Amino acid sequence: MKRKISSWTAGCALAIAAAIGCAAAVYPLTAGATLKPGDPAPDFTAQASLGGNVYDYSLADALKKGPVVLYFYPAAFTKGCTIEAHEFAEAVDQYKAEGATVIGVSHDNIDTLKKFSVSECRSKFPVAADENSKIIKSYDASMPMKSTMANRVSYVIAPDGKIIYEYTSLSPDQHVANTLQALRDWNAKHKAQ
Repeated sequence: MKRKISSWTAGCALAIAAAIGCAAAVYPLTAGATLKPGDPAPDFTAQASLGGNVYDYSLADALKKGPVVLYFYPAAFTKGCTIEAHEFAEAVDQYKAEGATVIGVSHDNIDTLKKFSVSECRSKFPVAADENSKIIKSYDASMPMKSTMANRVSYVIAPDGKIIYEYTSLSPDQHVANTLQALRDWNAKHKAQ
């Protein structure tokens, strides 16, 4: 009897491990976005808030002024998203020096983002509401296993509407540094031509 329980327990443990392994392969926690450099960035217009003021943000209009750093984040006022918003706010002048603007997008409603744009974004850059997740899905930036919520994905989009850089990581740590470097590299390449 003891041997049967052990075999059964071992069999269950193997089956559970295999199921977890398959799930991890299909739904990795930091799955990369499928839009890659060279792909066209889907155009969008959305309600956004900058410093608590709501307006209609247009990607096409922003691209007329220069490159755009578009970053997706899971939810306003959560720990990682607050850290990331602070880092983007602190780097706004560096983005401006590279001729770029920043926009954050999440599944949050505009009333939440009015507050978030003031407190966490420090009125330095806008955040857009994507309550129906249409923008999130068009950029393949959905959270694995919860498609209505954004994963933490950053894109750099050139003025011609092409993606020049993509970075996906649930950690907020490298999004600002990586997108700034991508802009510097792009600017250096275009100044040399």
